Amino acid sequence: MLKMRLRRTGAKKRPSYRIVVAEHTAPRDGKFIEILGHYNPLTEPATVKVNEERAQYWLSVGAQPSETVAGLLTRAGVISAKPASEPVAASASEAVTPAAVAVDAVS
Repeated sequence: MLKMRLRRTGAKKRPSYRIVVAEHTAPRDGKFIEILGHYNPLTEPATVKVNEERAQYWLSVGAQPSETVAGLLTRAGVISAKPASEPVAASASEAVTPAAVAVDAVS
């Protein structure tokens, strides 16, 4: 399975990252297939550069982005933000409150 993930580069305590496509079994800084861009969290604001065309290609062939890379791709505008799923609220007649249970137990 292919993953889109971060590969750490940079000096000690000065990280910067490359966004790469790699086999999921490869080590973090090991073998990769292609570099898609880079991310520097130390700049203000953080720098994110992505080759959007290649990122779309890898997503279309089934590469799964890591949680962090998915956020970076959303920020860069490569993928659209998924709306948060809203929890389904139970109707008032179906909801059982602890007070209602206590009243039933006393009766």
